[in-house]
Order: sequence, then C-alpha cells, then structure tokens
Amino acid sequence: MGSIQIRTIQPEDDKVLAQIIRDSLTEFGANHPGTVYYDQTTDHLYDLFRKERSVYYVVHEDGVILGGAGIFPSNGLPADTCELVKMYLLPIARGRGLASELIRLGIDFASRQGFKSIYLETMPQLKKALPIYEKWGFQYLSAPMGNTGHTGCELWMLKKL
Repeated sequence: MGSIQIRTIQPEDDKVLAQIIRDSLTEFGANHPGTVYYDQTTDHLYDLFRKERSVYYVVHEDGVILGGAGIFPSNGLPADTCELVKMYLLPIARGRGLASELIRLGIDFASRQGFKSIYLETMPQLKKALPIYEKWGFQYLSAPMGNTGHTGCELWMLKKL
C-alpha cells in the first residue's frame, strides 16, 4: 500500500470519478434511471462543486484516484441542511476506513459552513455503506427531503450536527 492522500476535486478528476461512480452503481445493480448513474452532473463534478458551501473530496493513493465524496446544499433542502453526495470508492479502496474519513471530513466542512444537519439518499443495493452511515449517527427517515431529482433512491437518512 502506498500513501493515501485526500484533496479537493480538480478539473482533471471528472472523467475518472464519473467512471468510478458508474462502475460502482453497476457493480451493485443500482445503475438505473433516477440515480446519479444518469445524472449529467456526474460527468462535471468539478463545476458542480464550485457552488458556494459545497466541497468534493478526492481520495488518491500514489497518484491513482480511489474515489471521493461531497457535501452539497441540494435544492429544496432547508437552508441549514446539506447533503452527503456521490460517495463512491473503488473495490480496492473499500474496507480501509476511507469512507469514514470522507464522512468525517464532510461533517467537519458542513459544521464550518454553519449547517445543522446532513442528509443523504441511498439504495438498498448499496447496503455495505449503511452500517457506516449508522455508525456516524445518520438516522433513517420515512420520506425524502428536498428535490434532489434522484427518484431511484429508496432510503433517506439525516444526521444532526
């Protein structure tokens, strides 16, 4: 194993991250309409995360991008709530504590930005991530919040900061 580093997204990361996201969704059988698989912003993450009060963290090891995760003030959410979005890792990066580190960084960023809650949407197919979210204090909701456009997500969670 090499040296793991985490930085914010750069324009040249877009293509690799879009591939990681789509490959991950395909791997878990979650590559269907209403998910980020078909979301046009998936191909333009750098531009998307230039929005105020947003950030996207990229994990890399010896120059190889392993995945990432973002914090975003999604449409329709309360002003004091942001969303944990597009958290995907390559298979070789899983089980190494990187998802937890990305969540920790996201929570720290959201707190510094004055958010009071972090929302997320996911799917039962991505069940390996659910215990991680639960460990970090995300609690299940009975219905979605906001208007993310990801109608393919069937699970919604919220963490109070």
